[in-house]
Formats: sequence, C-alpha cells, structure tokens
Amino acid sequence: MELISGLPEDVARDCLIRVPYEQLAAVASVCKGWSSEIHSPEFHRRRRTTKHAQKILVTVQSKIESEKARTGLLAKASANPVYRLSVFEPETGLWSELPLGPELASGLPMFCQIAGVGYELVVMGGWDPDSWKASNSVFIYNFLSAKWRRGADMPGGPRTFFACASDQDHTVYVAGGHDEEKNALKSALAYDVASDVWVPLPEMSRERDECKAVFRRGALRVVGGYCTEMQGRFERSAEVFDVASWKWGPLEEEFLDAAACPRTCVDGGDGKEGEMYMCRGGDVVVLQGETWRKVAKVPREIRNVASVGVWEGSMFVIGSSGFGEPHMGFVLDLKNGAWAKVVSPEEYTGHLQSSCILEI
Repeated sequence: MELISGLPEDVARDCLIRVPYEQLAAVASVCKGWSSEIHSPEFHRRRRTTKHAQKILVTVQSKIESEKARTGLLAKASANPVYRLSVFEPETGLWSELPLGPELASGLPMFCQIAGVGYELVVMGGWDPDSWKASNSVFIYNFLSAKWRRGADMPGGPRTFFACASDQDHTVYVAGGHDEEKNALKSALAYDVASDVWVPLPEMSRERDECKAVFRRGALRVVGGYCTEMQGRFERSAEVFDVASWKWGPLEEEFLDAAACPRTCVDGGDGKEGEMYMCRGGDVVVLQGETWRKVAKVPREIRNVASVGVWEGSMFVIGSSGFGEPHMGFVLDLKNGAWAKVVSPEEYTGHLQSSCILEI
C-alpha cells in the first residue's frame, strides 16, 4: 500500500517528515501505513538529519489567571500554585500547554523532574498536589500518540530534589536528592523508558541533595549538592559516571570555581563554544576545558534564574526579578553576547520549577 496515493515512497516520506511536531499524533492516526512510518526509528533519524526535527522547551510552570496578573494578586496566587506543562517553540516564539492525563488532573506534583527521551516526556517524583506527600511515581507522555501512560515507580521509595538527565534516546538517569527523613542520598538509578525497567547504578562517592545532572557524550556528570549535615551549603565538587564502563570516575573536588546552587548547569550542546553553561551571581559562565569563563551579564529582569536551555548557538533563560513577579524569557546569542527579550502571553509567566529540551 502506498503511503500517499500517486506519489513515490521517497517523496511521500519527505512529506511526512515535514509534519509539525504538534500534528504528528493526528497524522499517525489517519491510517496504519502512516502510523507505522511515523513510529519507526528511521523516521526520527530522518527528521533529525534533514533538520526537520523541532526543538521545544517543556517547562513545569504554575498556572496564571490573567485577571490576577493584571490586578497585582500574582504573589498571593503563588502561595498555592497548580502546576502544568508549558511548551515553548524557539523557532516560532509560540507557547502552548500540554494536556495532562487523568491521574494528573489536580496538577503536576510540586518539585517533580522532567526529562525527554526520543518522542516521550518523562515526569518523575515530586510532592502530590493534594496531600503534599513525596512521591516516587513516573508518568510518560508520548508525542506520537498524544497519550499518557504510567511508568514503573522509582525504586527505593520517594526521593525529592534529586538530579535527573537523559541520553535523549533511551535512558533517564536519576541521582541524589533526599528521602522522606531529609537524609541526603548518594544512590543513583537508570530508567530504560521503552522497557519500563529501573536499574541501580553504583553509589556516588558522597551524598548530594539538590544536585544537578548533565548527560554529555556517553557520560553522566552530577554537580554540586550537599550532604545531610551541611543542609543547604553547596559543594563545588562533581563526579562523572561513564556508561560504557559502568563506573564513577575520580571525584572532582573543585569542579565549580565557587560554591553555588547548580540548578542552572546545562549541557553546552554540539557547539564548540563550551562544554557546560550556568548562571551564577548575575553572570552567564561557560566551562572551557577546566576553566569557567564569564560570557555575559544576566538581565536584571530575570536575575532570579529558573531555567536555562542551550541549542544551536543560543541560550534561552527564564527567570523573574523577585518572588511573585512574572517569569519571562530572554535569548542570548552565544557568539556575540547580545540578549533579546521573548514576548510571552500573561498565562505563560507563572513560576517555573523545572524544564527540559526535546527534539521531535
């Protein structure tokens, strides 16, 4: 059966790979042939190699009622927020909201973490929005079917403020955080999304609460955090897990050049500008070799940085000027250091807890 009647197969496939990401589920539902094609690994590979895959930033963001934003009640509303998934498309500047499944009808768990794997978004842990109890639940959204499913719970019981990172293709890695007794953890896990299987990693060399994980070139780097006794006094150290050898490397005691919360650390992408970026003390800094170098000043409007993403020579930063203030985005050109403000509708200026980048 022809993919598109009257067209050669290669031309039909060239048409399908150009479908916008938000329409893939609808197109896949048209017929079995299109569904089989769109769900094939080769389709995903072809979209990437032909540069038709779309980069999107998915965020865990509180809902905003426009009337409250206009009347100055935003800070009061922030005291009891309901979180949802907001999506930003860098190429078009458009914002949208992902529908949540029935089990998430009350909103996303507070402090949950998200990671993208292929065409899927994984939502892990956090506090139940009704009971505020820590959870080890896992929910997965598939962009090709526009449907949610429940994943296997994270083993070892609930953990909060853990780090997570994805290899973008198959696996999500989880490290550190703390348990229900506020004890910092040094355990780490790997989750195969397609197989729905969790596997324990060897333990890290030390406990790391509120650490940050970055996956780059076959290795998981876990940065900063603090042990139980230190309670909020962040370390400068980091350690790297090599997936191929299944071993942690030597502890890097002075990986960061200053003790700071590492939540804004992100992979530098495929560009040559740097291996890792972060926002710290009002500056954007880049790691080149073993040296952190200042790149630019963070705009005053977003000095409280909540999210950072890097792709194709640009950095997208979301933040606010203070508690209860609207969150807004700026794009930094990493080549010339110029900032450009992103225009966001009022309903997409709510508090932002976590984010990840997907290529769909």
